[in-house]
Amino acid sequence: AAGLSIKFLSGDRATEVVQLVGPRLVQLGKFNAAAELYLSMDFNKEAIDAFIEGEEWNKAKTVAKELEPRYENYVDQKYKEHLKNQGRVESLVGVDVMAALDLYAEKGQWEKCLDTASKQNFKILHKYVALYATHLIKDDDALKALQLYTQHGAPPNPQNFNIYKRLFLDLINLSNTDGPESYRMWADLRSFLQQLCENMSKSAEANSPAHEDFEQMLLIAHYLATRSAAKGVEQLLSVAAKVSVSLLRYTELIHADKAFYEAGLACKAVGWENMAFIFFNHFVDLCDALDDGRAPDHSDFLDTDIPFEVPLPTKLCVTDAQVEQIRDWVLMVSVENRLEQVLPRDERDTYEASLVAANTGLRSLPCVLTGYPVLRNKIEFPAAGKAANKEDWNKFLMATKVRLDLCCL
Repeated sequence: AAGLSIKFLSGDRATEVVQLVGPRLVQLGKFNAAAELYLSMDFNKEAIDAFIEGEEWNKAKTVAKELEPRYENYVDQKYKEHLKNQGRVESLVGVDVMAALDLYAEKGQWEKCLDTASKQNFKILHKYVALYATHLIKDDDALKALQLYTQHGAPPNPQNFNIYKRLFLDLINLSNTDGPESYRMWADLRSFLQQLCENMSKSAEANSPAHEDFEQMLLIAHYLATRSAAKGVEQLLSVAAKVSVSLLRYTELIHADKAFYEAGLACKAVGWENMAFIFFNHFVDLCDALDDGRAPDHSDFLDTDIPFEVPLPTKLCVTDAQVEQIRDWVLMVSVENRLEQVLPRDERDTYEASLVAANTGLRSLPCVLTGYPVLRNKIEFPAAGKAANKEDWNKFLMATKVRLDLCCL
C-alpha cells in the first residue's frame, strides 16, 4: 500500500499514507522496512528513529552522517542511553568513558570504576575516589576509606577537605582503638595525613588555615600511632600513659568522654592514681552531662591547656556497665579520701603535661614521643620545632632494641 501510494499518488497523499504505515511497521518490528519507507520520502529523522528502535545503530549513524549531520550527536546520545539502560558498561567505556564511570558508580561496581578511571588521568581518578570514599564514610566504613586514600594518594583539592576531616574524625573516635592491635590503622592515618600536608605545602593551600588544621590532625595521628606501639611493650606503658594524657589537649576533635576515659585507664594502669581519679571523675561528669544537659565542672583544669569549650558527647564511648564500674571506683576513692584532687606540677609550678607555663605564658615544645613539654633534659632534632624528653626517648630506644633482638632470635 505504501509502495503504491508513493508511486502513483500525489505528494501530500503519499506522505499521509507513509505517516500511517511507518509507525505500524515499527509496531510490528519491521524496523528496516519502516526506515526504508521513511527514506523514500526523505523523512530522515523518522528513518533514524526506526533504525534506533530496531537497534540498527550503524545504519542510524550512516543515515545521520550522510543525510542529516545535525543528528549525529542525537544518535550518539541515544546509543549511550541504550548501553546504559542495558547495563553494558564495558561497551559504554569505548563510547563515553565518563558516562561509563558514572554507571559503574551507580551500580556500586567501585573496583571496576576505579580501575577504569585510573586509565584516564589523575583528576578523573580522584573524582571517583572521592565519591567512593564519601559512600564508605556514610556506610560507617572510614577504615576502608582510609585504605582507599593510602592506595591512591591524597591530592590537596579543597573540595576534598571535608572528606578528609570527616575520615579523620570518624577514625579517632572509634571505640577500642587504643591498643597495640590498632597500630597499623594509626600508622596508615599518619602516613595519609603526612602526604596530604606535604602536598598542601607545595600548593596554593600552603600555610592556609586548612593546612594548619591538617598539621594538627597529623600530630594527633602520630601520637595515636605512638601510643599503640608503646602499649605493645611493657617497659613503655608509662610512655603510652603520657600520650593519653597529652591527647586531652585535643578534645575539640577527640570526643571528650573517650579521651578522659582512656587517660584515666592509662594512668591507673601505671599507678598514677591521682591523675586517674581526676580524669575518671571528669569522665563521670561528662556522662552525667549527657543525661541532664548540664555543663561539667572544669575547675580541676584551670591554668592548663586542656580546653573547656568542647562538644558534649551525644553517645558514650563505653557501655553502661563500664560507666558504673568507673563511677564505683571514683566513689570508693572519694570515700577513702586517700588522694589529693590536684594535678601534679613541675618545676614551672605548672601542671606537668601542659605546654604553656601558668605564670609566664611561655610555651614549651611538645615531646615527639609523648606530647609532654620538653624542658631541660632534651634531645633536639634537625627538623625545626622537633624535640624529645631524653628519659622517654632513651627508654623507647632501649625497648625497641630489646624487641628487635628478640625478633632476630
